[in-house]
Amino acid sequence: MKNEKLLNLFEEYLLCNLPLSKTFHPIFQDALQDMLKAGGKRFRPMLLLCVVESVNPLLLKNALPIALAIEFLHTYSLIHDDLPAMDNADLRRGHPTLHKSFDEVTAILVGDALNTHSFNLIANAPLSSDVKIELIKALSSDGGIDGMIIGQAIDCYFENQKLELEKLEFLHIHKTAKLIASSLKMGGIIVGLPSETIEKLYNFGIDIGLLFQIQDDIIDETATSEEAGKTTSNDGAKNSFVNLLGLDGAIKSADSLALKCEESINSFDTNLQTNLLEILSKYLYRHKK
Repeated sequence: MKNEKLLNLFEEYLLCNLPLSKTFHPIFQDALQDMLKAGGKRFRPMLLLCVVESVNPLLLKNALPIALAIEFLHTYSLIHDDLPAMDNADLRRGHPTLHKSFDEVTAILVGDALNTHSFNLIANAPLSSDVKIELIKALSSDGGIDGMIIGQAIDCYFENQKLELEKLEFLHIHKTAKLIASSLKMGGIIVGLPSETIEKLYNFGIDIGLLFQIQDDIIDETATSEEAGKTTSNDGAKNSFVNLLGLDGAIKSADSLALKCEESINSFDTNLQTNLLEILSKYLYRHKK
């Protein structure tokens, strides 16, 4: 399968490019690599590589540092999201969270390191300077104050305060969906797709990201921590789709959004459509499993 080969290519590249701590610190290097080695779906880098492979496979090697940058930034966000001051979670990717395996200070600093190093990876990628500037603009916006950070800030500030649906969607579009959308957009930037196609990919990514969040809320309600590979039953005080709509309402919303995403996939050209379906087919209706 094409996407299985892409995933193997990415995993091999990640293992050869794990971040290093060139000091005498006794634990920091191990902590720096811990959550990256723990695995995960690698969903965001796979979306980027899927777009590149669909349009210009010759650019795959050049795109790998960008895919890794997205994985670094996403992993930093998970480490910080799990901290005692935020979700206070014990499990992530089937492993103890970083502040549990090491300590809170180390977890904060590892998150900081992965965040900043993601942009170092882009800056040193074998791509033109103009392309790298556009990639940095995309990732810093959707992973920063106009995206993930303001989403997280709203999520934390409005605990125990029920938001209306429009504000709940705003929260999760920014906290979760924008980084997924940016992964598709950055793939389009690397291969030089027309701006209207990149915008179409981005909007599709927003829908996919929102679907994933609704599904995560459903999983938090219905799965054990062992089944999910992360701490569940942890959203009692949070603004989740299950808390607002009820479990049945959240499932109906996920069904509707999954159908919309299927229709969007079918509107892309054949190569991209095939690759996206291969990645997404097991995720579109995971809330039904």
